[in-house]
Amino acid sequence: MRINILKSMQLNQIVEMIYMNNNGEISKRKVKVLSVEGNTFKAYCFLRNTKRTFKIENILAFVPVIQKERDVV
Repeated sequence: MRINILKSMQLNQIVEMIYMNNNGEISKRKVKVLSVEGNTFKAYCFLRNTKRTFKIENILAFVPVIQKERDVV
């Protein structure tokens, strides 16, 4: 998982992740990874509109957001 986080940071990608907090609550968030430090990483969270710190071990899924162009008719 750490490799995927580092790769998304290097590519400056927005990713969608499913995250479980310490209380066991699960949320789906779009984030942009800013830095990785040990077992945590800092990211801008679009759900909360602020910078947050996440534990790598609490990530359940981590997928890059692919933006498709829409056809103009």
